[in-house]
Order: sequence, then structure tokens, then C-alpha cells
Amino acid sequence: MRIPLSWIREYTQFPADATAEDLMAELVKVGLEEEDVHRPSDQLTGPIVVGEVLEKHPEPQKNGKTINWCQVRVAPQGQPQALTGEGIDPSGVQGIVCGAHNFEVGDKVVVTLPGAVLPGDFRITPRKTYGHVSAGMIASVRELGIGEDHDGILVLGTLGLDPEPGTDAIELLGLDDSAAEINVTPDRGYAFSIRGVAREYSHATATSFTDPALQVTVGEVAAPGYEVVLEDRAPIYGTPGCDSFVARTVTGVNPDAPTPTWMASRLRLAGMRPISLPVDISNYVMLELGQPNHCYDADKLSGAIRVRRAQAGEKLVTLDDKERELHAEDLVIADDDGALGIAGVMGGARAEVSSSTSTIVVEAAHFDPISVGRSKRRHRLPSEAAKRFERGVDPLLPAIAAQRVADLLVELAGGTDAGAVTQVGDPALPEVIELDAELPQRLTGVPYGLDQITETLSAIGAVVEAQQKGVLKVTPPSWRPDLTFPESLVEEIARLVGYDQIPSRLPVAPAGRGLTKAQQRRRQVYSGLAAAGLTEVLSYPFLSEEANTLFGRPEESEEPMPVIRLVNPIASQYPTLRTSILPGLLDALRRNVSRGFGDLALFEAGSVFLPGEQHGTAEIPGIGAYPGEQAIAQLQAGIPHQPLHVAAAFAGQEPSDEVGQAGRARDWADAVEAARKVAELLGVQLDVQQGRHQAFHPGRTAALHFDGKLIGFAGELHPKVAASLDLPARTSAMELNLEVLIDASPDQVSAEPISTFPPTTQDVALIVDEDLPAATLESTLVEGAGELLESIELFDVYSGTGIEDGKKSLAYALRFRAADRTLTADEASAARSAAVELAAQRHSAAQR
Repeated sequence: MRIPLSWIREYTQFPADATAEDLMAELVKVGLEEEDVHRPSDQLTGPIVVGEVLEKHPEPQKNGKTINWCQVRVAPQGQPQALTGEGIDPSGVQGIVCGAHNFEVGDKVVVTLPGAVLPGDFRITPRKTYGHVSAGMIASVRELGIGEDHDGILVLGTLGLDPEPGTDAIELLGLDDSAAEINVTPDRGYAFSIRGVAREYSHATATSFTDPALQVTVGEVAAPGYEVVLEDRAPIYGTPGCDSFVARTVTGVNPDAPTPTWMASRLRLAGMRPISLPVDISNYVMLELGQPNHCYDADKLSGAIRVRRAQAGEKLVTLDDKERELHAEDLVIADDDGALGIAGVMGGARAEVSSSTSTIVVEAAHFDPISVGRSKRRHRLPSEAAKRFERGVDPLLPAIAAQRVADLLVELAGGTDAGAVTQVGDPALPEVIELDAELPQRLTGVPYGLDQITETLSAIGAVVEAQQKGVLKVTPPSWRPDLTFPESLVEEIARLVGYDQIPSRLPVAPAGRGLTKAQQRRRQVYSGLAAAGLTEVLSYPFLSEEANTLFGRPEESEEPMPVIRLVNPIASQYPTLRTSILPGLLDALRRNVSRGFGDLALFEAGSVFLPGEQHGTAEIPGIGAYPGEQAIAQLQAGIPHQPLHVAAAFAGQEPSDEVGQAGRARDWADAVEAARKVAELLGVQLDVQQGRHQAFHPGRTAALHFDGKLIGFAGELHPKVAASLDLPARTSAMELNLEVLIDASPDQVSAEPISTFPPTTQDVALIVDEDLPAATLESTLVEGAGELLESIELFDVYSGTGIEDGKKSLAYALRFRAADRTLTADEASAARSAAVELAAQRHSAAQR
């Protein structure tokens, strides 16, 4: 919201010499954020004055263009030129070449004299052109930075101005004013008006405030106004789409009357472009009071004005000249010929005020914020009106705003207000809130007294009545729809008395407590993966249904995937919550690869969302009071199970330890090792078996088990999946249920003692059936080797020449060590032989 300083001074005691920065400094005290300062005069410097055209001589040129050689008086008649400088004639008459033709001798225009600087650092100097020395320029509104029209120069008479030559044009056009821009939070829609900001300034400075709404005298209803019918009797969003509507008729309007410079200047400073007098008056009142309104050409209306929901297939051409197909939930203003506008969002072009308009019907109504907000988003049609309605507008303003528009149409456009008014509906008024006088102190720690509470709430416009036992009955002001429960009143008290009054006290942590076991284990895992060279990323938990179906379950199925659907998704293509972390993690990997980072090892940990039998609750308990154990239990039952998962993804090469040497290509083994690393950090052991998953390569997939339960998968992505996701062809990944491993991890993870005796290493290569998993054979060798076996590692898998069909060779490195002595070769060989013998018994393994 931009606040012209000249405007706010009308309703507050803002000092005449104060700046926009001073205004923002005061508004920050009451919670309004500062944004920017707008000063048109910063882009307009030097002599810019009013000139009177004395002579105008058209001169055709060889290029087919006709220019005008003009003599323009820029000083009062009979007085010498007070300005000095290169190119400024002491006589007060300047010779100027002008290419525009929309002015005549005697017209008053804006002249930028040599030494002036216009927006865009356009400097005015005497220059020879078309055979003359042009000492200045007759300016257009575009060159002055106050409009877009560049087809002709600005003739001041069209604005109803007849100033004396030499008058300062910057001051005349209100370009010496400035505006402070503030950011308005969604709960404080009243601050989208000069009325609301002026009231906040008075709170911040403890000065008086003049309410502009109280300066309007609503006239008596002398005759029935234009017929209005409220047809929205079945509210869609819980409240009627329109609970009050005022229509006031003004006749004899001159729509071509010029907009006064003071009004046009304020509109421009407030960020709105002057269009025509009726439209400018409508916008001016909206900015002043915060009540959007609309002007209809009465002669273009057919039958009664009706407020209803849109009909199936109904279309509307809005004021931006775009045809829009309306939705059945759109609230519209209509007549017998169809929709006239989307209520609270934007009017239609059919009944737009034009140069032929003589009778205007002024509409001011109160619309449901939810209906307006959804229509605005549905049609992607942001507007100043919607910005205010969706945040809540004072329901008592329509009659005042309609009268204010009518008064200005009478004053500036020559209209007549005969008191033809229609008022339908009953606005919803704020409900009384019971406030415990001790609640503000309990919540903030500040000992507010009863008098201070009453005074503060009264200052915002609330009506406060004292009751017995320290309870206050508070009726919020009509312009504060955000005040609906006691805690919101406490926030107002804290805000206006000062947030700096709230004491800062750090809670004392109970002795002997620290991180929980789960927190400690999570940190161990995250730190360990980072130390192993993986980079942590975070992704959104919102997925498409296809991604959830692909990664959320191992096998393909025609049955729909059970998922948690979002009522209001962040984007239409992401309507569900994730059941797997991998889609978001792989998207982060894809994005990095597309930017040239080909060698990647990423990991992410977070919750997944698994639907249960109950999804949410039918009703959400209100705030401000404890809902009870039963309501809490129902809420808990409706919350989906959210186990903690960890996932990792790999692409490209692992960095080489040697300079100039290519690194090892990452593959499925890296994904399996990352899963094992997580288990190792937690002091537990995974059971890695051959597995299958629809998103993974059928021959390079490991199923991760713990305590007999499947808790994840690791391996190389299926080539088709990698291609569809624009990932490198040999991308590998893993995901497992971290919560299961954390729960099973011991309270203390003890390191194994390091033996000081040397190890003995022996290799063994066994020929087994091709379908025997290497992990199964490894488990058998470990069991057969006994306690002397310190580690076992698979280092070769071979099939081909020398190996019969259906068989494969698995080669392991076995390392033996004793804790109390140096092993002999015979002891190591005996342990190795025992392992081979057990493998032969169980798997018919033969040494190669």
C-alpha cells in the first residue's frame, strides 16, 4: 500500500516537514513493514514551468514531417525572466521546436527549460534542429513520467487549469508530493486504505485521528433507487456471497470532465493510473476508505441488478477486454442480459462508463472473502478490489462509500444526487468476545492493568464493557474481522502497548537432559553420510500420483496407490503427499546434472506419509479453548503414519585419490554400501538379498531386510525410469526405513577392541549355482569359519569359459585374526576349510 503524504495529513497530525521515511518509522512500531519511498520529484529537476503559446508556425520538412516553430512565454506578462542559464531568454519568451499538433496559440502547456532533467536522465539543452535553435521542450505526460500518452503534449486546459506563465509545473501537478509504501499482512486488510493507515499512525504516535468515514453525511433515501436482488441464498462457503448491497443513482454526469490534478497526483502516487473522472473517483474512494466500488452506465443495464452464482457455460468480457468462462461457484453481478462482473474482483465491459454516459449507478457492496479469493485465483485475475475483499472489508462502509462517490460526482462531474438509493441485505456485525483481564499478562508476561487494557482496546475502536470476576465483554470494531477470539485481542494489546515491553526470558533446561535417543541417532546418521562424501538436500513432500505409484510400492498393480491427497495442493500436478523420498531426491539430482554437475552423491532424510483407515476429521476444533480429550483423540486418529526414511542417489564418478586419474564409475554397489553405512552407524546389521522393484533394474536390485522385515531397496534404476526422469543411464539409489533401525539400535554402540596381533588372509573361490545370492553364500562362510574370521569381502564374480552353464564363481577374501595370539597358517587354513565344507554341504559349492 502506497500512502501519499499530502493525503494522510488530512486525517492525522503528520508534520508538514516530515518525510516518507519518518512515516514508515512510526508505522513500523505498530507492525506495518516498510517497503519503499516514491518521490516523482527525484526524477524531475531543474526549471519546469507553465508556458503560454504565443506563436505557432507550421513548417513542412523534406522528410514529409511538419514541425511547429513556437514562441512560448514562460514568465508572467510584463515581467522579465527570473530564471537564468544557457539558452534561457531574459525576455521570458522561448523559441521551441515542437513536433506535436494538439495545441493552439493561447494554450497553457508545460515547458522544460534548458537545465531541466526528465525521467530516464533526459537532459534538456539548447540544440539546433530543423533550422532553429530550440531552447527547451513542450512536454507530454509520458515525458513528465505521469502517464503513457505520447501522441501529443499536455495541454493544461484539458485538466481545467489556467495558471499564470512561469508557475512551477512540478508543484502545480502535485509532483512535489511523495509516498511511503508499506507491506500489509493478510490479517490486516483495513491497512489497504488511507483511513486504516491514518488510524495506525495515530496509535503509533498517540495523536488524534480524523475518520474520513465520519466526514461523509449519508443522505436520506428520497426515492427508490435501481432495483437490486440478492439471489445467493444458499451459501457455498458457509456465509452468503453478498450480505449487503447499496446502489445510488447520480444523473446528469459529465464523464469527460477532467480529473483534478490533486486527485490524479494522489492516484499516481498510490500506484494507480488516472483513466477518466468517474473511474478515478471510484478508485480514489476505494483508496481513501478501503471500500471497493463500481460505476455502471445506467442506460446499458437491462432489468434489475442481481447478485447470483454464475450459470453453466456463462461468459463475461471483463474490463481488461478478455473473455472469461465463468465457474458455477463464481459470484457475479448480473442483469437480465447476463453477467456484468465477477463480484469483488473485476467488472465487465458491457456496462462500462464511457464518454456517452449521463446516468451512473454506484455500487458498493460487502462480499464474502472466500468467494472473492477463490474467483480471483480461479481466473488468475488479481485486482485492487479483490486484494481488499479477500482480506475483509468493513461491512458498514457500503452506504458511506456510495455516498462519497456520489458527492464527488456531483462536485467534479456536475452530476445530481436526488437521493435515489437502494439498500438490500443486512451486514454481519462482529460478535462479542469475553476476555479474561488476566489473560494478556499470562500470555505475554507484561502486567497490563485493567485500565490499560480497556484504553488500548477502545483506541482501536472496540467497545469494552466491564463484567464481574475480571471478565471484559469486548465488541471488536466492524473494520477488524480478524479479531474473533480472546488471544487476538491480547495480540492487539501487545502490539499497541509495544512489543518491546514483553520481557525476554530464556527457559531453564532441566538438569540431566539432552538429546533424545532418536535425535542422537539421526545426527549420527546424517553426519556419517556427510563424512562419507554425500551431500544432504531437502525437497518438497508433494508428489504426482505417478511418482508415488512408481516408487511407493515394489510391484506394478492395477489397484490405485493409497495416498494422502491435499485439499489445496501447491500445484495441480502435485496433489498427493509422498510415500517415498526418492522422487524428490532424484529430481534434485536431475536438476544438478542439467546444470553441469555430473558427479553426484546426494542423500535426504524425512518423513513419508502412509494413509491409515481414517483421514483427518470431519470438523476442526476452534482455537482459544481446549477441545477435550475426545477431540484430541479423533485428531490423532486422523493423522497418517509418518515414518522417517533416508534415501541416497548416485551418478557419475567417485573422485579419484590420484591427480589426473579418472575416478571409479559409481554403480549399484555404492547404493548398497550407503544402506550398510547407515546400519553400521546405528550399530545394527542389514540383511541384503536379491530383490525386485518396478523402479529398479531387475538384475541389479537389493532388498534390504532387518529382523526378517523388508525395510527398503537399493540398486540401479531401471533404464526406462532413468530415461523418463532425464537422469544418467547408470543412476543408482537406495531408500530404507530409518525409524525401524533407530528403534532397534542399542542404547550404546561399543567399538570392537583392536587386536595387536597380525592378521592372516586367505582367498577362496567357489563354484555355485547361478541363482544363489552371493549374500547367502557369504553368510554360510561366516558361520563355518567361526570366531577367528575377522572380515569377509567378495572381490570377484565370474561366469564363462571354464565354468559350466548355470554356474558362477564367487571369490572371497577371508581375513583371520586372534585376540590373544598370532595365528598359525594351519589354524587359518583349518578355519577356511571349515567354511568351505559347510558351503559344500548347504549349497553344493565346489572349489575352483
